[in-house]
Amino acid sequence: MMDTLHEWLSQLLAWVESLGYWGIIIGLAIEVIPSEIVLGYAGYLVYQDIISFPVAVICGTIGAILQQWLLYAIGRFGGRPFVDKFGKYLHLKSKHIDLAEKWFEKYGPMIVFTGRFVPVMRQVVSIPAGMARMNLWKFTWLTVLASIPWSILFVWLGSSLGENWEKIDEKAAPYVQPVILIAIALLVVFFLVQYLRKRGKSI
Repeated sequence: MMDTLHEWLSQLLAWVESLGYWGIIIGLAIEVIPSEIVLGYAGYLVYQDIISFPVAVICGTIGAILQQWLLYAIGRFGGRPFVDKFGKYLHLKSKHIDLAEKWFEKYGPMIVFTGRFVPVMRQVVSIPAGMARMNLWKFTWLTVLASIPWSILFVWLGSSLGENWEKIDEKAAPYVQPVILIAIALLVVFFLVQYLRKRGKSI
């Protein structure tokens, strides 16, 4: 079974490489395989001088935006009925959508940014944003702000690891954990500012 999965992954990555920059964009937009792997592999291609680092990061950011636009559209035009009926085909679990909805209701648009750095949440937070009809430009801007550092991190790790890029999950942990903590801290600060504003106080 593992050999089959490894072969399937190798074929997908070969397809990404064959398409060059477009492969990175499409790979992230549909995310058949995790974004960390696609970006890490893009870094490996940078290591091989097949593609350039800046353009790999740009393509990674564009791919992430396209994916989040798709999820936003599902939330806005399909809503919860669509997710409940077809979510399983998109690997969207109801319990994760429930959690994302609660987070969005509690923290508002800021969760679109901070949620990008939290496992699972980054894949589903766009759906409640669409359901709430959040302004698309604001949604896109927050997505861009979060996607750029994420793309830079994993492309850099992939290029640094070179031939050992497949160990990216192991090597990324020391970098990802602080990012998650910073994202949570930003969320807490944002929530505190909003709370003080509602009470008519200033910091």
